[in-house]
Amino acid sequence: MDARVHPTLASFDAATLDRLAADPVRNTVALTSLDRARRLPSADNPPTLITFHDNGEVVGSLIRTPPWPFQAADLPVAAADLAAQIAAEVDPEAPGVTGPRQKSHAFATAFATAFATAFATAFATAFAADRSFTESLATRLYRLGTLVPPTSPGTGRLATEADIELLGAWRKAFTREAVPEAPDEEATEIVRSSLRLGNGHALWEVDGTPVAWAAASLPQVGMTRVGPVYTPPEHRKHGYGAAVSALASQWALDQGATDVILFADLTNPISNSIYQRIGYQPLDDWAEFWWKR
Repeated sequence: MDARVHPTLASFDAATLDRLAADPVRNTVALTSLDRARRLPSADNPPTLITFHDNGEVVGSLIRTPPWPFQAADLPVAAADLAAQIAAEVDPEAPGVTGPRQKSHAFATAFATAFATAFATAFATAFAADRSFTESLATRLYRLGTLVPPTSPGTGRLATEADIELLGAWRKAFTREAVPEAPDEEATEIVRSSLRLGNGHALWEVDGTPVAWAAASLPQVGMTRVGPVYTPPEHRKHGYGAAVSALASQWALDQGATDVILFADLTNPISNSIYQRIGYQPLDDWAEFWWKR
């Protein structure tokens, strides 16, 4: 097996677009992040794009869109060592990896060794010693079956540019609570660009006051991913999260999505049960690993 580092997104697309699109549920993160990179390119933070080949045929890929971790959903486990060796050389600043548990764990394990080999310094040796990465997030991937909207007090609507400041603050709070290891980001600008890309942002309100939020990506080859979903602490335990999740899911269906999916934190049994009550069915377990620095 060999690998190729692609200098441009166009080159990577030529090799992988049909492959990724053939399984949009598994490749959900790659499809949405690459779509963003195409439509809102960043000269300062170009993506890292690697393909793996066996007898001339593309058999997998590994990508990273800074500042986020590597995405290993399309990485063959057999290519983990090769992928880690190349990644350590071309993108040593990567903070971690996410993907189906077996794939992401294989890559994280191999990356520690590859990093120490590529950078034979005291820092790299310390990095590879003991346990060099930690599991920062364990999630379960769900796909919507038949949507069952809950009965909750309040009403829903789609967010507009007038809501950007509120949603930026809520996104920052969500990240701080759910993924504290995540890199710094301009949360308000993330929301602003998401609206610009055509993604759906649903708000649930009670007496005109927003109490919960759920975002949903514009469909990519029939797939939409719902998330983040956030209810401020003072508004929890009233069913608002379920209501706004159902509203975002219905928006995705109205946009023509055939696969509506989401990730739920496995350490939060409440959210997992809520999603199943409104029609989501479990598919696969994912894990995110971050390097110790």
